[in-house]
Amino acid sequence: MNLTRTAYGTWSGGRFMHFGLPLDEERYLNAIRHAYDEGIRTFMTADTYGVGEADTMLGKALKDVPRDSYCLVGAIGHDFYNGKREGSKGFPRFTDARLRGPEGYADYVKTATQKSLDRIGLEQFDLLFLHNPDSVGFTSDAVWNALQGAKEVGLTHRLGLAPGPANGFTLDVIGCFEKFGELIDWAMVILNPLEPWPGQLVLPAAEKYNVDLITRVVDYGGLFHDDVRPGHPFPERDHRTFRPAGWVEAGAEKIDRMRSIADAHGLTMIQLASLWNLSQNPVKSVIPTMIQEPGDSSKTVEAKITELAKLPESVQFTAEEMVFIGEIGNNKGCMALKGANPDHDGEVLADRWQLTPELEDIGRRWEIQPNRDLVLAHTA
Repeated sequence: MNLTRTAYGTWSGGRFMHFGLPLDEERYLNAIRHAYDEGIRTFMTADTYGVGEADTMLGKALKDVPRDSYCLVGAIGHDFYNGKREGSKGFPRFTDARLRGPEGYADYVKTATQKSLDRIGLEQFDLLFLHNPDSVGFTSDAVWNALQGAKEVGLTHRLGLAPGPANGFTLDVIGCFEKFGELIDWAMVILNPLEPWPGQLVLPAAEKYNVDLITRVVDYGGLFHDDVRPGHPFPERDHRTFRPAGWVEAGAEKIDRMRSIADAHGLTMIQLASLWNLSQNPVKSVIPTMIQEPGDSSKTVEAKITELAKLPESVQFTAEEMVFIGEIGNNKGCMALKGANPDHDGEVLADRWQLTPELEDIGRRWEIQPNRDLVLAHTA
C-alpha cells in the first residue's frame, strides 16, 4: 500500500519527543487506533524513538487491524545498538566512522530494519526511510546499495529519504535525488504556510526525479492546531522552548491573517495548512504532530486527529489564495540551516558541514545561490 494523504507519526503524543504533555500508555495506544478508526491509513515510526519502544507501541495499537488496510512506514539511521548516546545530539548515525566502515553498511541496514519489524510484529514496511542522514548518507553508494539490498530481500517495498531533525539540507537533498533518484520513492521535508523556506526549494527536483513528498511540521509547532496562542504555557523540557522569543506571537498574528481563507472554505487551520501543502505538486501526504497542550481550553489530541482525518477532498485554493498565504508566511532567511551551509566553518558534524564545490554546482543547476538563498538573514 502506498502512502495516503494523511498520516500519523509515533512521535505524536509526547512520549518520545517532547512536544506538549506526554500521553500515558493507554491513551497513546488509543490515539493511534483512533487515527485508524477515523480514516487515517498511513502510520510512521522510527526505530530510534524510545530506542525501539515506539515500534513496539505501534505494533500493539494496530495488532488486530488487517495489514493490507494501512501503509506502514519505518525509518532507520541512528545506531542505538552499538553507539553511545551523545546528550541532546542523540545516538550516532550508523555511518559514523567510529562504528563501522562502508563494508558494514549492508549488514547494519538489514539487521536494523529486521529488528524494527520484529518489534512491530510484521514482516515488511511499505516504505523505509533513511532517517536523519549525515553527509555520508546523502552521498554514499554503499549506503544506498545497502538500502536497496533491504528492499531486494523483501524488508520494504519502497525507499525514501528523511533528513533532519532540524530544517535545511536543501542542496544535500537535491544532490541525493540527482544521484539516487531511481531508488528514492519518497522524501520527507518540513513545510507549512509559515515555513515555506527552505522546503519549497526542493520541490522542482522532486518533480523532476518523480519523488513524492510527505511533509512534517505541518502544524508549525502546534500553532495551526489553534490552541497555542500568545502567553501559552509550554511544559518543562518542551522542544518548542528552544524557538526564538516571540515566535508564538508572530506566528499567531500571521495565522489570523490567513483565517478568512479557512473560513471561506469551511476549514480549520490545520486543514488549511495541510491543504496548502498538498496543493503543491510533489506533496502527496501530510503528517502533522499531534500535541496535547496543557490547559482546560486546549483541544484534545483525539479532536486534532479527527480534524486531520476529515481533511476535505474537494477544496481547491485559487492561485491568488496560494500566493496570499505564501506571502504572509514568507520566512526566507529566518534561521540558520542544517546540512551544507556557507556559514559553516570547521569540522564536519553529523548534521552540518561546509559547502563543497559539488554542492555549489548543484545550486547553480537549480538556480539556488547559497549565500543568498540558504543563509540566516533575520530572525522570524
